[in-house]
Amino acid sequence: MKQKAKPRIAFLREKAGLTQLELSRIVGVTESTIQNWESGRTGTEQIERIIKFCKALNCQVEDLIEYVSHSPQESAAKPSSLSDIHNLLGTENHSAIAETDSTADQKRQVSH
Repeated sequence: MKQKAKPRIAFLREKAGLTQLELSRIVGVTESTIQNWESGRTGTEQIERIIKFCKALNCQVEDLIEYVSHSPQESAAKPSSLSDIHNLLGTENHSAIAETDSTADQKRQVSH
């Protein structure tokens, strides 16, 4: 006799302190989809397949997906200061000039 999978999604969601709506927004599905998953009406087949993948490949779920950056800027280290941003943009020596130009532009706009 085949056993029916009983999802633990509701237990884990409650343990995380999330509502169905909050979880649905995090996951990117509707709240009714979360309700269906929690009740076992739908979605358990895909979860079972993923579990079989992991068992067959002796890996964790996280190991199945590799996230890759689509742009070189995303993969580079993020700037941590205004100075880093100026260095990346090549504007490190021009910041004082830009501020002066901006102030002059504002004065022109006010006087017109």
